[in-house]
Amino acid sequence: MAGELSALIVELKKDELLSAVTDRVDKGENPLSLLEECRHGMSVVGDRFQKGDYFLAELILSADIFKEASALIRPCLAKSRAENPLGKVLLATLKGDIHDLGKNILATLLEAHGFEVYDLGVDIHPTLVLEKAREIKPEFIGFSALITSAFPRMKEAQEILRQSDLRNNVKIMIGGGVTTPTVKEYVGADFQTVDAMEGVRYCLDSVGGEGR
Repeated sequence: MAGELSALIVELKKDELLSAVTDRVDKGENPLSLLEECRHGMSVVGDRFQKGDYFLAELILSADIFKEASALIRPCLAKSRAENPLGKVLLATLKGDIHDLGKNILATLLEAHGFEVYDLGVDIHPTLVLEKAREIKPEFIGFSALITSAFPRMKEAQEILRQSDLRNNVKIMIGGGVTTPTVKEYVGADFQTVDAMEGVRYCLDSVGGEGR
């Protein structure tokens, strides 16, 4: 049923969700559609959190549920994915911030759409971003934030990249509920969003690819 997975995530019904995902995977449903249902559920959870209807405990629980559901869907995505990735994306939550919910959702969606994703994790120093970027030469680098004190670190990372020989060949994305177009300008980023799927569309448009 359309929206079933979304509703189960919003209601935090882990066992029922995993059972429903398994059943629909076994029936051969489009894995991208299943993932999109789950993502929509996370979006609703995020809205409720912003409104104060849900608290941090619900947010963390929903993130864990999404991660387990994604793990069930991912093998099907791998089977349908093209052999050659559309591009490489380097993701990180920078020093001083340990929130990674949005980043993890973006990583899953990017992989689902054919990108090769390298996730450095959380509390990452900007110099480590440069080191990894030199190693893998990504087309995109994404920074996530849920606290405003992360903005100077984002700007620092962008400046380090600008001073290197990499900035002209990479697009910098920032995301998270506290980011805005004004923050994008402050950081010197190329793209900003509060919605993971918008980030995927930006990457697809930039490489001329299409969703799988």
